[in-house]
Amino acid sequence: MKNLGDMMKQVQAMQSRMADMQAKLEQTSVTGQSGGGLVKVTLTGKGVMTGLELDPSLLRPEEKDILEDLIVAAHSDARAKSESMMAEEMKSLTGGLPLPPGFKLPF
Repeated sequence: MKNLGDMMKQVQAMQSRMADMQAKLEQTSVTGQSGGGLVKVTLTGKGVMTGLELDPSLLRPEEKDILEDLIVAAHSDARAKSESMMAEEMKSLTGGLPLPPGFKLPF
């Protein structure tokens, strides 16, 4: 049972590190862009949009559809960066704990 006890200690330590990581993700931000930088979207590490920058040249009524598409693309870019950052954090967090294949954290 010593292995089980050691594993429980590792799980408790991982839970503490997980809470720290969640707090860090709240503080971290990533920026995605589209249209060669004409549209920029900023998200927290948890995917909450905190900023949107639009180049003034896009603010014409006839460009409405293009602008909407660029905003969606910039958001997707920022979201992908955010998810990649979170995956890297999780990889470093669970490095010492053997998890079954396909097991994903947080639950």
